Amino acid sequence: MYPKKIANDTAEVIQNYLTYQAVRIILDQLSETNPKQAIWLRQYTASHNIQKGESFIEGLMEEDKELVMRILKVREYLASEVMEFMPQMVRHGISQSNMEHRRQLLERLTRSSSVSSTPSESENDDSNPNCD
Repeated sequence: MYPKKIANDTAEVIQNYLTYQAVRIILDQLSETNPKQAIWLRQYTASHNIQKGESFIEGLMEEDKELVMRILKVREYLASEVMEFMPQMVRHGISQSNMEHRRQLLERLTRSSSVSSTPSESENDDSNPNCD
């Protein structure tokens, strides 16, 4: 297991996602304040891979430096606001999800073991309903 590599990869994914969210926020803002620029940015994002945030920003830098600065500022703001809650939320989310998956697995296992019981066992259980 390589926790440092996993942490590094996870940080990159989060950084890319925050870039995507920053662009979405700016698109919403531009739709109200500068529809022409919003259309241009929407077309730009459609033709460039926003999933690789750093490459996306580097490419956009060639087109519109002011827009890049805006994205960087919003992304930094999102990072400062969101990252404070992330560790606890991720741990809690995984814990809840694991518990639910284990519950479902246990239900399936008990369901399949009761289905695989022999008919004579089922008949014995039905014939003595008052056996407590």
